[in-house]
Amino acid sequence: MDETTNKDEEVAAQGRQVTQDEQLLETPHADAFTHTDTWRVFRIMGEFVEGFDDLATVTRGVAIFGSARTPADNPFYAAAQETAALLAHAGYTVITGGGPGIMEAANRGAFEASGASIGCNIELPFEQQPNPYQTRSLRFKYFFVRKTMFVKYSNAFVIFPGGYGTLDELFEALTLIQTRKINNFPVILFSSEYWRGMLEWIESTMLKSKYIGEPDRRLLHLTDSPAEVVEIIHRSMDTLSKVNPDAYDI
Repeated sequence: MDETTNKDEEVAAQGRQVTQDEQLLETPHADAFTHTDTWRVFRIMGEFVEGFDDLATVTRGVAIFGSARTPADNPFYAAAQETAALLAHAGYTVITGGGPGIMEAANRGAFEASGASIGCNIELPFEQQPNPYQTRSLRFKYFFVRKTMFVKYSNAFVIFPGGYGTLDELFEALTLIQTRKINNFPVILFSSEYWRGMLEWIESTMLKSKYIGEPDRRLLHLTDSPAEVVEIIHRSMDTLSKVNPDAYDI
């Protein structure tokens, strides 16, 4: 019995499926590369093509992130719903990960405001069900393809309280902006109480140690107001439109 069979049995015993990400990132066995990874490139390419095709018309997207564990009676759920509704009324397309919690709240806010509400769902070991408040629902097998869609089709990131996944999206955006791989779009943290400790650490430790510069610290906006989220994004897009009049139609 080979190692692959052993792993399949172990996964089956755990009651979960093996995701495409897991298969891609697994250390290859002997000559497995010539039989699997090279052909997987075509599946990845197809996922990129499908995502680009589905989202090609999105020019005023705003990605909203936050914990999937946020219940509907949580104040952050209501704030995300209100924020998305305001963005929809202002003509922005709301983009989320398509799942529950903050993602559901944001899709719901845009959906109930008759706006564009996009969900970029991801294949997980334990199935994530898409929330029902999406006008367009995409499904990805690979995290890095999905992340590309968020960055490519968003003009701002709004970060509600969340865990590792939320922090991953936050710091990836900051890194891309810092290294000038993408335009300097707003990265907005919602809830001063939740993010205060992290911001204090960034200033007292990272900035003090000169591992980042003051301009890097200023990449982050902080607010407790859904209306201010829209104002920050609108000011940013207005500035970009003056620099490049053909880039945005505001």
